Amino acid sequence: MQDMEEEHMDQREGHTLVIEGRNSVIEAFRSGRTIDKVFVLDGCQDGPVRTVVREAKKHGALLNFVSKERLNQLSETGRHQGVIAYAAAYDYSEVDDMLALAAKRGEEPFLLLLDGIEDPHNLGAIIRTANIAGAHGVIIPKRRAVGLTATVAKTSAGALNYTPVAKVTNLAQTIEELKEKGMWFVCADMEGETMYSLNLTGPIGLVIGSEGQGVSRLVKEKCDFVAGIPMKGEITSLNASVAGAVLSFEIVRQRMGQQ
Repeated sequence: MQDMEEEHMDQREGHTLVIEGRNSVIEAFRSGRTIDKVFVLDGCQDGPVRTVVREAKKHGALLNFVSKERLNQLSETGRHQGVIAYAAAYDYSEVDDMLALAAKRGEEPFLLLLDGIEDPHNLGAIIRTANIAGAHGVIIPKRRAVGLTATVAKTSAGALNYTPVAKVTNLAQTIEELKEKGMWFVCADMEGETMYSLNLTGPIGLVIGSEGQGVSRLVKEKCDFVAGIPMKGEITSLNASVAGAVLSFEIVRQRMGQQ
């Protein structure tokens, strides 16, 4: 049945690798490939499909049960056998790797946490900013957010090769865990206190919200401060990646002032 299954590249939607076919998806998981999303035919319960579901849950991939019509839309081969997976362009890191990188550099940790960024161009641009600003890593949630796709890699202009990116199940919980390790957090919001009046030094996590909704209520409640960017024009909001860049370099400016 191997000839009924195949892998192919699909860059049009920003996904690096689309894997079609039950055995191909199972082997991708077992080979250690990072799988972001799995789409399974709703109601299908045979052995290989149960194995796919088990592997997806074990590896923390986002599992979607969809109709045959939806699978047909996602498939370019027409031979998906009820299973399609999206593989990440790059492997993810662990949050502890970022803290270890900061310690290795002899620096206070500086992390960017992204709450629901869905545009791959924004994510790529933020990763590029993180690298240039000297951040030790970027943290993204598993759900309702774009992963490390080919478009993200291209937009990062090579920064993805140097800047660790971690994917976590619960962003608010991750913030709590990092607080226990001595970090504090500031989120971006146009209603917040002007960033120039805040002390943005020390071990810090900068939280940037989604393009449309901003930082979610629960995540914002976990933050120690809410920072606003002064705006003088008629338009009262910034693109998520631009807001991230402005605040990141205010953190850089304040850190340089301590040296």
